[in-house]
Amino acid sequence: MGFVSFAGRVLFASVFLLSAYQEFSEFGVNGGPAAKALRPKFNLFMKHVSTHLGVAAPHVEMKHVVATTIFLKGLGGLLFIFSSSFGAHLLLLYLAFITPVVYDFYNYDMETPEFVQLFIKFAQNLALFGALLFFLGMKNSIPKRLPKKKVPKSKAN
Repeated sequence: MGFVSFAGRVLFASVFLLSAYQEFSEFGVNGGPAAKALRPKFNLFMKHVSTHLGVAAPHVEMKHVVATTIFLKGLGGLLFIFSSSFGAHLLLLYLAFITPVVYDFYNYDMETPEFVQLFIKFAQNLALFGALLFFLGMKNSIPKRLPKKKVPKSKAN
C-alpha cells in the first residue's frame, strides 16, 4: 500500500512539477509567455479587488508573480512527493492564488464558450484543491505510533 500511495503522490505532483519546469525554462528576462498571458487577467483581478475593497492595490511586477508561482509549484510538488504537509500547504497556496485569477469565468456571460471552458478549468483546479485538503485531513487523522514500552522480564527461580 505504501508504494501505491507514493506513486499516487508522484502522479499528482507531476502536474505541478512539469508545469513549473516548463515555465522556468521559458522564464526569460520579463517572465516569459506565462507573464504575458497572466498580465491582463491579473490586472483585471486587481481592479476588481480594488473596487470592492476600496483600497488601491500596490503595483506588482509580473515576473515576480510568475517566479513565485514557479517556486510554489516546484518546491510544493517536490515536498508533496515525500508526503510533506508543508508541500501540500504550498500547493494549496498556489491554487488559492492562481485559480480565481487565471480561470475568471465570472467575467463572461454563461452562454459564451469562454465561460464553459474557464468554468471547467476552474472546477478542475477546485478538485485539486479538494484533493490536497483531503490529503491533509487524512495525514492529520492517522494516529502517530507511540513507542512500545519494554516490559522487564521477571526472574522466576
